[in-house]
This record gives sequence, structure tokens and C-alpha cells, in this order.
Amino acid sequence: MCRRPRRRSSSRGISASITICARRSKRVSAMAESEGFPLAEPGLWVERVGDRTYPTGRPALFLDRDGTINVDTGYPSDPAEIVLRPEILPVIRTANLAGLPAIIVSNQSGIARGYFGWSEFAAVNARLLALLDGHGCQIDLVLACAYHSSGKGDLSIGDHPMRKPNAGMLLRAGDLLGLDISGSIIVGDKADDMEAGRRAGLAEGWLVGGRSNRKTPDGGFTTHKLTTGNDHRRLCDAIVELSKD
Repeated sequence: MCRRPRRRSSSRGISASITICARRSKRVSAMAESEGFPLAEPGLWVERVGDRTYPTGRPALFLDRDGTINVDTGYPSDPAEIVLRPEILPVIRTANLAGLPAIIVSNQSGIARGYFGWSEFAAVNARLLALLDGHGCQIDLVLACAYHSSGKGDLSIGDHPMRKPNAGMLLRAGDLLGLDISGSIIVGDKADDMEAGRRAGLAEGWLVGGRSNRKTPDGGFTTHKLTTGNDHRRLCDAIVELSKD
């Protein structure tokens, strides 16, 4: 089985792992792989899930994927690797019950790097959605960005507007569903997730594993820590309050 480097591996370790994966990591063109997949462009997956509809102007719950919804195993490409983080399940269910769209926005540089392709992403995505459905959690939209500076060909773009910390995926979702972006919430496990929320014009984000609450210098964006059970309950309460506005 191909060994993939974890995100925090050194460049030397990544080079070694890429050598090990050489036989499996054929970098076919993204356009060739796009057949049958909901690709809005070579490095952008946009998938509407289900048939739920929402009034124009509703806020949304934005969610990072790896490390937020599922345990981050390091460039997951095998559906069997996907394990949900139980703490996030009540959060998604609360959004569903409150009538707020639940939207995944995920950077997937493993595709650009050649560790796996859109077909593997599709299989993992389908498994994730099935596991969530089994726990009564519904996702309405999935966006994934494969662009990265270490990519090849069409995907070799380091600061693509769709890649977090840029706000492109959130804004695209806002256009597709007619969202109230400024009233929405983002949940993620990295500073880039929070920054994407700030750049999109959100007022708050919740950082998985965060140690403290903090505001940007201008006071326009608040990052809440999301670590304890009480933090998760506070997030659920915040989602309910959004639905009342």
C-alpha cells in the first residue's frame, strides 16, 4: 500500500514518500479525471447534496473536513480510514434542526501533489456523507479545493482564490445558496479556516483545539475555542440563535 506523508512531515520525508508512491501516483490531467465528477474547474469540486431548500438570506454552518468532521489521518484517500469525530455530530444536527445549511469547505492539496485523484476523493467523500447520514447529520453542499503551490499542471497554483485562507469557497457557496454570509459561522481546526471566515466577512469562527477566545484587532472577527464539551454546547447554542435572526 502506498505510504503518504502527513501534513507536518519535513520536505525530505515528503520527497521520500513520493518516491515510494511513484508507481501509484500517476499525475493524470485533472480534466481527464473530471468526467462524472462535479468539478466547476480542474481543481474545484462543487457538489450539491440532497434536495433540501432554504429561504434566501439564511446564514450557514461552514465546516472544514479533515480534523474537524473526521479524524485527520494525513491526506486520507481510503474510505476505510474515515472515522468521525463524535464531538461534531451534535453541532451538525443542531444546524439541520435549526434550518441552516451545513457546508463543507475543504483544502485537498493531496490531489495537486499526486498522492491521490478525484476518484479517491469521491469515494472518501461518499463514505463520509454516509457515515454522517447514519448519525442523523445532513450536509447540503461540499466544496473542495485541490490547488497548491506544490501541484503539477493545472493544479500548480499556490494562492488560488478558492484555497483557504482565501474566501473563495465560502463566497461561492454563498452565491449558490443565497446565504447571509456575514451571519454565518465557520468551524475548523486550523488558523487558515478562521482566516477564510474573516476574509469572507463572517463575524465568528470556532477553532477545534483552540486554547482561548480572541478577536481581531479591529474587533470584526471572533475566534472561539472549541475544545471542551461546554465549548461544543456553546457552539450549538450560537447556531440556534442564528436561526432566530
